[in-house]
Amino acid sequence: MTIDVIFDGNKKINARVGKHIITTDQPVAGGGEGSAPTPFELFLASIATCAGIYVKGFCDNRGISVEGMKISQIHEFDEKGLVTDIRINIKLPEGFPEKYIDSVINVANLCKVKQTLASPPKISVIASTNECC
Repeated sequence: MTIDVIFDGNKKINARVGKHIITTDQPVAGGGEGSAPTPFELFLASIATCAGIYVKGFCDNRGISVEGMKISQIHEFDEKGLVTDIRINIKLPEGFPEKYIDSVINVANLCKVKQTLASPPKISVIASTNECC
């Protein structure tokens, strides 16, 4: 999989992922227009939305409505602004089957983003003046 970055003016840095464009921007205080999430916010949101798709799939497979369900993600940061703690809270709706509460937590933990962070990949950065891999 290749993701191509598009410089879209000012502080807008977008990514082409397959047929989709993911937009990012910086806040006004950072010189941007505040028109989209920052790349870091997008990264954090990928954890919560990944957990959400696993929870949604679990509920769909059992005919359980997600109406009234809410997933919140809370972050703690160190003095450098790096995340030190992430808590995902799945607020279950009234009447959610009690026998599935532990299972919902377990499927949220299957999220590929969370799994990748648990065993982080090697990340290399190179620069070249010609097409490269």
